[in-house]
Amino acid sequence: MTTKKRSKSRELAMQMLFQADMGRQSDDEVRATFWRAGDPVDAEVRGFAEDLFRVAMLRQPEIDELIRKNSKNWRLERMHAVDRNLLRMAVGEMLGLKSTPFPVVIDEALQLARRYSAPESIGFLNGLLDAVAHSLLPK
Repeated sequence: MTTKKRSKSRELAMQMLFQADMGRQSDDEVRATFWRAGDPVDAEVRGFAEDLFRVAMLRQPEIDELIRKNSKNWRLERMHAVDRNLLRMAVGEMLGLKSTPFPVVIDEALQLARRYSAPESIGFLNGLLDAVAHSLLPK
């Protein structure tokens, strides 16, 4: 899959996580409304987005705990919703889809943050994702 397609998949996965978080919807409810019949999406893009979404939802307690442990003075519930779900998507990829190197995951997350988040969030997200990545490396 091309880099551009993977980037689009990450964007869609983040949007699905945001929808689940804001609407307090189940995985199936999000899927039922997110993938509308009239919106054609490349099968590879959709497949990778679904994989990212599935991992992030299934492992959300573990992901949220990793975020909490590595974010000093920030409660997950108080983070901007976009940042929170961007972090969940990226940490989920680090945990569940180990074929992507951590620096690539972080860079892709920061590209999304530049598009969807506040400018002052970029440094925070970079530092937090770097800390999570280091905590996941073998000791």
